[in-house]
Amino acid sequence: MINKKPTLEKLSPSFGSSILVKQHAEKVDKNNAFWHFHPELELVYVNKGQGKTHIGNHLSYFNNSQLILIGANLPHNGFADRLTANGTETTVQFKSDFLGSEFVNIPEMANVSALYDRAKKGIKFGIETKQKIGPKIEKLLERKALKRVLKFLEILDYLATTDDYNILNADGLVLETNPQDSDKINIIYKYVNANFQNHITLDDIADKVSMTVPAFCRYFKKTTGKTFTQLVNEYRVVHATKLLNESKMSIADICFECGFNNFSHFNKQFNDVTGKSASQYRKEIKHIIQ
Repeated sequence: MINKKPTLEKLSPSFGSSILVKQHAEKVDKNNAFWHFHPELELVYVNKGQGKTHIGNHLSYFNNSQLILIGANLPHNGFADRLTANGTETTVQFKSDFLGSEFVNIPEMANVSALYDRAKKGIKFGIETKQKIGPKIEKLLERKALKRVLKFLEILDYLATTDDYNILNADGLVLETNPQDSDKINIIYKYVNANFQNHITLDDIADKVSMTVPAFCRYFKKTTGKTFTQLVNEYRVVHATKLLNESKMSIADICFECGFNNFSHFNKQFNDVTGKSASQYRKEIKHIIQ
């Protein structure tokens, strides 16, 4: 039985503060991650950890660190599957007008307003920005009152003017963000997350959300912009990138471990999702030190 989780997340900054800063360093229970959205923007910095980046239509795997800005009402899932030694995940959640609607419209905030607009598709920042801004995000925990706000504005200003970033949903985002849709999508994603290594029939998944197969297929395509088969294949490929990163398993073994039952089909799907072959991906990983 899959429990329904609240999908519109209510966030409350601590008393006397207009932004919510939190950090956790304990082992992450990825089963508690759920598909959710909130009107606040969310800046996430993982300094040492591994997990899936699932924001809107974007799904990928990260190993070591990442810095992401998620726009208002952009659906996303939890991040780090696990934090490595001394690893922490720090998040800052804030409304675009946390300093008042007049302030966000002053000429000096034009770059930051443009950043908020880009964030509607999700932004992933590069290594140089992570190294420079990550520690500043962590230090916000020590700051109080106006000092915290001023330091946070400095961070926003830097992120607004750097070109060291990628947009995660460059093709646009068709996800609906009303609570009923989000509830169904949450059930679907949690089921896929738990079962993607096995064969999932359309009958199985349509039954989970009490729909007929044709109605489910139409609904899923309309809500996510992709077919259900595409989603399952993406989950499998993302898991394959994790195994290519972390294990010494052969590529053939990884193919079957991820739920593919045909090696040439695996190769085609891997190439479609990542833009390269699995062997090329593994070679490149060896050269990347983040």
